[in-house]
Amino acid sequence: MSTSRRSFIQNSALLLAGTALLSKTSFAAGKPSEIVGVQLYSVRDDMKTDPKGTLTQLAKFGYKNVEHANYVDRKFYGFTPKEFKVVLNDLGLKMPSGHTVMGKNHWDATKKDFTDAWKYTVEDAAYMGQQYVISPWIDEPIRKSYDGMMQLLDTFNKSGELCKKSGMKFGYHNHWFEFTDKLNGMNIFDLIMKNLNFDLVAMQLDMGNMYIAGAKASDILHQYPGKFELLHVKDEIPSTNEEKFESSVLGKGIIHAKEATDLGRQIGGTKVFIIEQEAYQNITPLQSVKEDLEVIKKWGY
Repeated sequence: MSTSRRSFIQNSALLLAGTALLSKTSFAAGKPSEIVGVQLYSVRDDMKTDPKGTLTQLAKFGYKNVEHANYVDRKFYGFTPKEFKVVLNDLGLKMPSGHTVMGKNHWDATKKDFTDAWKYTVEDAAYMGQQYVISPWIDEPIRKSYDGMMQLLDTFNKSGELCKKSGMKFGYHNHWFEFTDKLNGMNIFDLIMKNLNFDLVAMQLDMGNMYIAGAKASDILHQYPGKFELLHVKDEIPSTNEEKFESSVLGKGIIHAKEATDLGRQIGGTKVFIIEQEAYQNITPLQSVKEDLEVIKKWGY
């Protein structure tokens, strides 16, 4: 994860011997029930300057699904849900999932209910045909407090109940701190996994973010088999920046991205595979995600 991605999320708040387990089906064409898409944060600058043109390019590359990372004041990339749905439909694109940080402003402890801001988030996601409403961040004060974390996870489960009413699931997406920060002797990731109601809440494992903390997706997929409905498919290379690693085109990195992706299919319960790339090594973001799609197709997805 790049520094800009972390800043983006923080500001908007206010992923063992796996190859032995792979079956021959890992190399077959993508299964009909599987979804392959791209996280639009990968092309964030293009989406900012020319969202329609960018989505048109993604459709031309062969993408059928996108995952948003920009829902502000009931608009997606500046479009109302009605407008954005028309844009996507005209291009033959679907949006099965999206990222919106659940913050303090989304739960009213006095009323013991979600605020209108979160109810609208769920309502608009359902209108867009999303299957998942995913929160990709936990503010630092909460992850420093065991009671605060328990309250948040309870709210996650309640959000799952709210989403279920519209035929969706709530979801959570990891970064790195879940594998480094501990509460009551347990790392936050394990705390999350032990306290979510997986009938209502889905986990989206980001195989790149976790590598920054020294965690490996293959280990986590073995530890919690069947618990990851979604994967962020990424690769990482050594970097000179402060976070030591940065994302790259799939297959060019060092984190065994194909192995982790195949394990998601084989034992992780994964049905939604979302490509994300946040650094580009001197090629354009659009060219990067074009190459990513070509690679994952060669992997059989």
